[in-house]
Amino acid sequence: MPELPRSLVRSWSSTLKLPKSTFPARVTPADQTKYLKRCTDELYAWQRRERPADRPFVLHDGPPYANGELHVGHALNKILKDIICRVQLAQGKRVRYVPGWDCHGLPIELKALVQQKELGETGGSIGAAAIRKAARKLAGKTVKEQMKGFRSFGVMADWEGHWKTMDKEFEKRQLGVFREMVEKGLIYRRFKPVYWSPSTGTALAEAELEYKDDHVSTAALVKFPLVSLPPTLAQDPLVQVKDLSAVIWTTTPWTLPANAVIAVHESLEYAIVQSDTHGQLLVAQSRLEYLENLLKEDLTVIIPSILGSQLADQTTYRPLFKSVEAEPQPIIAADFVTADSGSGLVHCAPGHGMDDYEACVPRGIPAFAPVDDQGRFTDKAMPKDPARLSGKSVLGDGNAAVLEYIDSEGFLLAQHQYEHKYPYDWRSKLPIIIRATEQWFADVADIRGRAVRALEDVKFVPASGKQRLENFVKNRSEWCISRQRAWGVPIPALYHRGTGDAVLTKDSVSHIMSVIEQRGIDAWWTDDQSDPAWIPPALQGESGPGYRRGTDTMDVWFDSGTSWAEIDIPPRDGHPADVYLEGTDQHRGWFQSGLLTYISHQLASGETTAPRAPFRTLITHGFTLDEEGRKMSKSIGNVIHPQPIMDGTLLPPLKPRKGKGKKQQENQGPVYDALGPDALRMWAAGSDYTRDVVMGKQVLQTVNTSLHKFRVTFKLLLGALSDFQPSDQLPYGQLQQVDRMALMHLSEMVLACRKACNDFEFYKAVNAMNRWANLEFSAFYMEAIKDRLYTYGENSISRRGAQTTLFHIYQYLQEVLAPITPLLIEETWEHAPETIRSHCEHPLKRIASPPPVEWQDHSLGTDYHDLAAVSSVIKALQEQARSKKQLGSSLQSFVHLVLPEDNPSDSALQRTLSELPDLFVVSSVTVGAHGEPLPAALAEAEWQYSEAYELPSGGKGAVYVYTPPAGKCPRCWRYVVPEPQASEEALCDRCEDVVQELDAKVQ
Repeated sequence: MPELPRSLVRSWSSTLKLPKSTFPARVTPADQTKYLKRCTDELYAWQRRERPADRPFVLHDGPPYANGELHVGHALNKILKDIICRVQLAQGKRVRYVPGWDCHGLPIELKALVQQKELGETGGSIGAAAIRKAARKLAGKTVKEQMKGFRSFGVMADWEGHWKTMDKEFEKRQLGVFREMVEKGLIYRRFKPVYWSPSTGTALAEAELEYKDDHVSTAALVKFPLVSLPPTLAQDPLVQVKDLSAVIWTTTPWTLPANAVIAVHESLEYAIVQSDTHGQLLVAQSRLEYLENLLKEDLTVIIPSILGSQLADQTTYRPLFKSVEAEPQPIIAADFVTADSGSGLVHCAPGHGMDDYEACVPRGIPAFAPVDDQGRFTDKAMPKDPARLSGKSVLGDGNAAVLEYIDSEGFLLAQHQYEHKYPYDWRSKLPIIIRATEQWFADVADIRGRAVRALEDVKFVPASGKQRLENFVKNRSEWCISRQRAWGVPIPALYHRGTGDAVLTKDSVSHIMSVIEQRGIDAWWTDDQSDPAWIPPALQGESGPGYRRGTDTMDVWFDSGTSWAEIDIPPRDGHPADVYLEGTDQHRGWFQSGLLTYISHQLASGETTAPRAPFRTLITHGFTLDEEGRKMSKSIGNVIHPQPIMDGTLLPPLKPRKGKGKKQQENQGPVYDALGPDALRMWAAGSDYTRDVVMGKQVLQTVNTSLHKFRVTFKLLLGALSDFQPSDQLPYGQLQQVDRMALMHLSEMVLACRKACNDFEFYKAVNAMNRWANLEFSAFYMEAIKDRLYTYGENSISRRGAQTTLFHIYQYLQEVLAPITPLLIEETWEHAPETIRSHCEHPLKRIASPPPVEWQDHSLGTDYHDLAAVSSVIKALQEQARSKKQLGSSLQSFVHLVLPEDNPSDSALQRTLSELPDLFVVSSVTVGAHGEPLPAALAEAEWQYSEAYELPSGGKGAVYVYTPPAGKCPRCWRYVVPEPQASEEALCDRCEDVVQELDAKVQ
């Protein structure tokens, strides 16, 4: 073909190899559903079929509560779990992740109760059955709604095989674990103080408490008249026993009617003092000043020093709320009495205090709690005048009535408002009380030692979680597992109608389980109370009133705590699950209940090996906060729901600039109209979840910018690889130095990401990816190779070398992002050239392999830093020229480098001389030794700028940036056409060769 006349205008852009790709610049909402199904349900099913069964990975789901809408806290939890599973999938494991739901408990029951009241239902067994029916329906509906939300986050799981604590099979397994504990003697019934919620009418576990720091109580200083003293004191002429009283201080005056003893500490010193108003008083020496301040009077010391050991078991006092004929009560010794609070003497009510109970029971002093389920005094609170207290709330008018009576009798020394930490019911957000009732307990004291030992081989993330969980276990002696509710798994106990004695044995539980298997668990409430089918044969022959079924249900923490039993893979090394992951509040909740029930199961099964926890790794995350650092709460109105994040309504759309078209709008950056699940996932992965995590518009904009950067990167990669086949790859030895540097950077990023993911520190992986994408890939490598990609011949070694490098980048970037943004990766596969798809495995199914060792050449890092140091000086000088309108494109400049005085002959600047124009994105680079004359063109240049540079190694040289002494090539835009030939049509020699080759092909 004859050469085209240069007078004709030719579109040189048609001869360039510009990137071409079908990959869209923005997320396409219509495609999201398609990609979502592929990278979740279909991928989970594929790996369950294809991955080897002998390489399992089990992440056991801490069941969310089936009540209410999902918020970003749910998203954080579920997405973190999914990222972990996908990391393991990339390591060749077969993942087992079966989602679960906690369906029993009070909040659902309360909603059901409201519904039943609206329908006019009554109480009793029929009412309980109706409540259970309504609660089951309510929980089932919520599970479906929440599951839809969880699936929309891109979570890969066995959704069809999900479990619920209200499922028949789950309840059966739970009762089986309970039976094992009964057989081992770990379940017992006792009348003792428990946390009781008057607002919800049930006992609570410690995990169901929230502590309010600013609770205000009416504290009182009260005196109890002494009846007898140790002989040495009674004979002292200064002591007037009839006028002497022991002084106690309490923040719960309502417990005084249940007072049984007063406690002192054996080693504390006490004093008897004289008050002009209140007679003689017994108080700890260390609390005299405190007492004087409250009484607002100076006290005279009568007896300065009496050891608590002298008073204990030799001193009695008169109770305040019993009849005059009542027996005097003792002063005893107890270790919990301290010298730095109150009066140094402690009023003890074993029916309303845990420590009080432990101190009194060994002495044969029974617990007494004259308070009903609603937290109101009964007639027994004050037998000599029942009407005075009966029916009054102990947290309200009952407390005031106690103080009023004590004051009227002259026993109230002082009262004041006292702000302190106090437990609240975490559901009703109202204060609780401690109250002795008949409850069922699991004996933790016998197994806590084994439970603590079981944590020795557990990995904790963060590491501080180990101490936190250990402390909760060590400080717990028993677990109240009974609840006075209708919606839950029944405690399968029978009670003698005459004596009230409970029957709970392995055989009785087995019999009841068999009836439940036949009739369903609701029959426990719906069957007639006289139905003999529930009574084991061994008890049916007894004469007398017979037995009735109990109405207590199990603590919901026992429900979810036994969920490890649903794992159908045999435990490896004794651990059913590889990972448990929940919020940090679960150290006192699900983590603990799961650990204790599993240790009990091991004991009951007769296992003699070292105790094991149900989890191999325990991970905790913080709470979600708004941008002001406040915990998200409905009452504040700052709760963020996941859907607006995914559909983009949480952020306003970007407005197009006036007079600009759609293309210009796209170039501004992301438009926040449909971020999709990947935005939510990038936020979760990019957060240091071991602390509280912030979510808000500003955070999301940062996340979206990061996502957009990766999207643009993939569009560029796919465009550059549109004519590339994996068989076109060049061996590492044929790559240019800049390509090798790019692979070194890629290798460092990939290794950093994999280490971070293996350590469950996903935010470090995201940081590494962002840094690489913005600096080492975009700002360095892509800038350096654009000329090679677009202007060189299609099959030239230089261009294929760049494509080979980009192909590696494309594959490894897919692999590191796959666990975090699976929809984006699925989309990159959808739009990949067929030549790549036919030769490569799907990125979500690949088993990750480490980057080749040859890429990890640390000497390249030194070269890179040297070149980057010089490049930064060049760019600064170019900016000076731009500020004076002397420079547009960086190609419109030549660079001359003066090498450092002690520059070695194999320095990076000399070894990569031929690549320096590409690296610095200029038209020409020349170098000269220190002291050599500068190029003549420099002196003749229209403008020039110079600056010294310093290499990281310490070598110092100079940079000169000046006007190109050549013409611009209209095809590659480089100023490399010799001046005599320069014209609008004259190509540089390289471009001339490429064009001629293209013309020859056309011919």
